[in-house]
Amino acid sequence: QVQLVESGGGLVQPGGSLRLSCAASGSIFGIYTMGWYRQAPGKQRELVAVITSGGTTTYSDSVKGRFTISRDNAKIDLQMNSLKPEDTAVYFCICKKPIGPIFWGQGTQVTISS
Repeated sequence: QVQLVESGGGLVQPGGSLRLSCAASGSIFGIYTMGWYRQAPGKQRELVAVITSGGTTTYSDSVKGRFTISRDNAKIDLQMNSLKPEDTAVYFCICKKPIGPIFWGQGTQVTISS
């Protein structure tokens, strides 16, 4: 089993920045993909950004150019700039090995409001 602990959420004004962090613990050997999903009220959970152990990144179109994902072994960060009200959501950290389930964190609330 893998445990994921997120930190860094909060309230920020439009145009501001936040940095989310996630650390994996437990059976972390072999983790291939780590990343972030988010779920806004009344909407489905969606991919935000993921990064492989080799450093390949994938971003949703809605955050490209504004968010940057980085990774140091079993820890990832998500630098979020130029935040918009539509970025408001609960952000979930995920990780996955080549075989097996996706592990999810508990989520951290990000609210963009003036």
